[in-house]
Amino acid sequence: MSSTSKDAVTLRAKRSKKPSDGKMRRNVEIFVLSAPAILLFVCFVILPIVLGAYYGFYQWKGYGLPSKTGKFVGFQNYITALKDPAFQAAILHTFEVVIGSLVIQAPLAILFALLLNQKFKGRGLIRTLIFVPYVVSEVIVGTGWSLLLQKKGAINEILANFGINGPDWLADPKIAIWTLLLLISWKYVGFAVILMLAGMQSIPEELYEAARVDGASFWQMQKSITLPLLAPTLRIWVFLSMIGSLQLFDLVYIVWGKYVSTTAGVSTMATYMVREGRGAGNYGYGSAVALIIFVISLIIALVYQKFVLNRDLDGAVTEQKEAKKRARKRAKEVQHREVAALASEVK
Repeated sequence: MSSTSKDAVTLRAKRSKKPSDGKMRRNVEIFVLSAPAILLFVCFVILPIVLGAYYGFYQWKGYGLPSKTGKFVGFQNYITALKDPAFQAAILHTFEVVIGSLVIQAPLAILFALLLNQKFKGRGLIRTLIFVPYVVSEVIVGTGWSLLLQKKGAINEILANFGINGPDWLADPKIAIWTLLLLISWKYVGFAVILMLAGMQSIPEELYEAARVDGASFWQMQKSITLPLLAPTLRIWVFLSMIGSLQLFDLVYIVWGKYVSTTAGVSTMATYMVREGRGAGNYGYGSAVALIIFVISLIIALVYQKFVLNRDLDGAVTEQKEAKKRARKRAKEVQHREVAALASEVK
């Protein structure tokens, strides 16, 4: 065998080793970079969930080890919570907040985003003003609105000047849930507007120009171009909004308190957990309720992920697979050309 052919064989052998070496090196890099995040996730997410499930099996006051200072009750805490009419009402109120927030905020966010996506004077100021409530502390928001919405608060005083007898915005069960939805929408719609606006600005302007050439009106362009291409952003916002509503606690607790929220019909799963767990000194029962809330949220998140968000993920994966196929095809073509060149040299 000539020296040239030996060099060709050696070169091919080296190339066959490089991919495996590179893959191993890449796996090591991934492990080293992801290990801190995985460790933090286990310590601050997985471990608290496991401990919460463990505490839920005890009637425990919150001090010492449950096995020593508490009483083992098995699944009794979980059964009691699921059978409690107050907790069932809290679950119902929570889902009312989830659905109501989506129905109210989604149209408002899209309309505001359409407005702010146009070029006009003062657009930046309006964007800032819409987003300000989102960054303001819930304590400030809750305290301010609770003062305004009291029976003898500023809003009812203004209505009285026009001869209108203002309702009890916070204590009337027929009105309180709408008051809560108003507060939530006022505070969080700015976040939805920013997301929608970012999604709209990522849409290529060429699509609108082509539609204008074809004679499409403004609303026709929004229906045929903006809304379909905004759908991935909208689906992500819906997911974030649902998870946030399921965890709602601070605004309800600050505005209504842990007892008035129950009589007013605005108690949530989180306020029930704090009232019956920490407030009653039964941390074992509170841990059981917390785990139930986690399971409900997890099921909703997994179902939404499978049937809604996976549409975007599948599209991204398909594009990635196509890109990999094209890259492999180009690599094979380059390899064939190199082999052909080496073969011609050997000859």
